[in-house]
Amino acid sequence: MRTATLGPAERAESLAAMAERELDLLVVGGGVVGAGTALDAVTRGLSTGLVEARDWASGTSSRSSKLIHGGLRYLEMLDFGLVREALKERGLLLERLAPHLVKPVPFLYPLQYKGWERLYAGCGVMLYDVMSMARTHGRGLPMHRHLSRRNALRIAPALKKEALVGGLQYYDAQMDDARYVANLVRTAAAYGAKVANRARVTAFLREGERVVGARVQDVEGGGEYEVRAKQIVNATGVWTDDTQSMVGERGQFHVRASKGIHLVVPKDRIHSSSGLILRTEKSVLFVIPWGRHWIVGTTDTDWDLDKAHPAASSADIDYLLEHVNSVLAVPLTRDDVEGVYAGLRPLLAGESDATSKLSREHTVAHPVPGLVVVAGGKYTTYRVMAKDAVDAAVHGLDMRVAECVTEEIPLVGAEGYRAMWNARARIAARTGLHVVRVEHLLNRYGSLAEEVLELITANPALGEPLASGDDYLRAEIVYAASHEGARHLDDALTRRTRISIETFDRGTRCAREAAELMAPVLGWDEDHIEREVEHYQKRVEAERESQRQPDDLTADAARLGAPDIVPL
Repeated sequence: MRTATLGPAERAESLAAMAERELDLLVVGGGVVGAGTALDAVTRGLSTGLVEARDWASGTSSRSSKLIHGGLRYLEMLDFGLVREALKERGLLLERLAPHLVKPVPFLYPLQYKGWERLYAGCGVMLYDVMSMARTHGRGLPMHRHLSRRNALRIAPALKKEALVGGLQYYDAQMDDARYVANLVRTAAAYGAKVANRARVTAFLREGERVVGARVQDVEGGGEYEVRAKQIVNATGVWTDDTQSMVGERGQFHVRASKGIHLVVPKDRIHSSSGLILRTEKSVLFVIPWGRHWIVGTTDTDWDLDKAHPAASSADIDYLLEHVNSVLAVPLTRDDVEGVYAGLRPLLAGESDATSKLSREHTVAHPVPGLVVVAGGKYTTYRVMAKDAVDAAVHGLDMRVAECVTEEIPLVGAEGYRAMWNARARIAARTGLHVVRVEHLLNRYGSLAEEVLELITANPALGEPLASGDDYLRAEIVYAASHEGARHLDDALTRRTRISIETFDRGTRCAREAAELMAPVLGWDEDHIEREVEHYQKRVEAERESQRQPDDLTADAARLGAPDIVPL
């Protein structure tokens, strides 16, 4: 299998190729479900196209809690099927499909009551582990263990002594969600899918009642293409209803948006060697290890304002700080918060008015001939959603199509990763990089780290860290533009790297350096560089202003003060 490159030339070639001849399947939406659907289809032998109106994973799929998990709390809801399915997927991702991107992470659950709570919670976590083992995947994760208060405090000294009487520790997994999607898209492209971001569907093509294609606008270049396909899959998440309206059909279900916000704080603000999971009156709160940081989240509130840029309000931030501080010996303050991000979950409406109780399960429908809709679900089970969507589309194809094989298809970078990890000291000696830098590259790119190292060999200056984003090498910014489909500064600082939430200045201090690194790859002149930097700075300021507002309405208005660099 060749390694796919998502550079400017490849994007242009993909758009032209999609318009040249009829596809078997066109996928609309470049989040994790859309990318997974494209990979499923192309590995069954179908000619496949994938288009995304903005950047890969620019919506929900880059703004999650970054967990790959079975959904421990769904056991309490007796949703055993969803948990069983998710645990199988967690095991596949950890062990076979993406061991370079998906990593185990421990969580400590502080017990607040003696006796009954340990029995109740312990039974739930034991069932969680047993279900994972029963699926034959996940045996590499340690089993849960019961802890006394003393032992729990050894693991998490940051906790107030009076906040717990003991604890339980169990394991789940985590990944960089946006990076995962970028690798998923590259894997689909490596198998022959034609993929293009910044390519927006403006209308569906119809022949009678049947949908036979889509009109696709190149948002970057301004051209328009007619892409014909035997089947189209709408995988646009919280935009599902908007996409459906293009065919005059709302569809058989309604997708509702639930906003979840997260805070990012430095590692030294919370003294713990384990993540934390805490109960709240509405749901659960996670404190998740994230490199040299912690992610604290999340909220779960209804959202009916701008879908492209959900805003975190001051009230949202106060809610998270209040709840996490209820168990911390040294409370967090606003000054400790490096980054804030907000995302929208696509929930299937109808089960309940409270968004935290809406269905996390997914639905696939065939509202009109030629069009399949997939919605709902959770990040962990994206592969199952993709399989179901392609299965539904296959019914509309007049041809014999192979069964799903994605359970056996590792993502690019997985093959050879473990061998390179074992040789990381030799790689460090060969390249002159510190072994910690090599580990960083391997855990972000897997065996594709060799491509990043080749850039450094050709230009040793790229082996230096960014001046104000020193967790990342300069080569990673170049690679984002040349290989990973980053079209704008925002793409590189917000999704290909996480500088926008991992530094107190939110990436503004390294914005010019990063733009100048991207410029030769993308053909930017000095005016274009200035425009990219100015837009990024305005976006950060608009987000900061929104986070000072008291409620959703005022926060949304403040965030929309910074327009998109490429208007949709």
